[in-house]
Amino acid sequence: MMQLGLIGIGAGAAAALLFASVTSGSWLSIVLFYLAPLPILIAGLGWSHWAAIVAALSGALAVGAVFGSVLFFAFLAGAGIPAWWLSYLTMLARPGMAGGNGSAAPALEWYPPGRLVAWAAVLAALVVVVAIPNFGTDAESFRLGLHQALTRMFQIEGNTPGAISTDKLVGFLVIAIPPAAAVLATITNILNLWLAARIVKFSGLLKRPWPDLAAIAFPRSMLAALAVAMAVSFAGGLIGVVAGVLSASLMMAYGALGFAVLHAVTRGINSRPFLLGGIYASVAVFGWPILALCLIGVTETAFDLRARAARRRGPKGGPPTLT
Repeated sequence: MMQLGLIGIGAGAAAALLFASVTSGSWLSIVLFYLAPLPILIAGLGWSHWAAIVAALSGALAVGAVFGSVLFFAFLAGAGIPAWWLSYLTMLARPGMAGGNGSAAPALEWYPPGRLVAWAAVLAALVVVVAIPNFGTDAESFRLGLHQALTRMFQIEGNTPGAISTDKLVGFLVIAIPPAAAVLATITNILNLWLAARIVKFSGLLKRPWPDLAAIAFPRSMLAALAVAMAVSFAGGLIGVVAGVLSASLMMAYGALGFAVLHAVTRGINSRPFLLGGIYASVAVFGWPILALCLIGVTETAFDLRARAARRRGPKGGPPTLT
């Protein structure tokens, strides 16, 4: 237990340093800031979720001691608790079916990776929703508060002679920032979880077998939740803002599912590395192609595209494994 505590404290200190690096104002510090959950996830996947919760609490205490109570709660809600919960779910297992002759010990049935992606999206939406009251407690005050904050930022950083008015830009950002923040938080959660798992696996500490990521699947109820959230997002008011945030995060999860579908259906194609590399590059450079992948993910949930592609290929092999 002492070892878990020490590992947790060390991971919390590393996470706090990454989180606080954004105060330096450099572009690199932004990348480091989004990696703040990584040490907590590594502690949770490599040792125990108890080490992860110690890391989350000690990191929050360190940030709070230096920067105050506001950032204490920001660290805990934005990095600590989501990283702990994802690490806990990742290592969650239960006894599965026994071996072939019935005498072998039952294999462990691990928490499905598709549900981990879904949780990453839900946690991202919750982080953004928790931040909304900092700007206002209703739709009008929220938009006004965010508009004022963005106006101050542009006045400080971009108020140079001859600079064009930023009113239209600020107005657009007030609408775009909440869902965009949810999308970015979802991507951050998924990438940090994947990177932490790869690091722990490389070190030999990962007890869970590496899953077939090309075979991840979402429950159909998630598609219904997305449809409801998208419908409610048009209702207006603060509930519409919250529903828009949830819609964006869930849609990003379906984008991840779209990538899995592409990895599965391109099996056996000679130019597969170039095709997948081009898709990843286009998403990274342009951004908007992710919308097509989101549509692929939604279509997969409704029509099982991978099973149809597998039937066309015949019985040879199964879906590829992402690495």
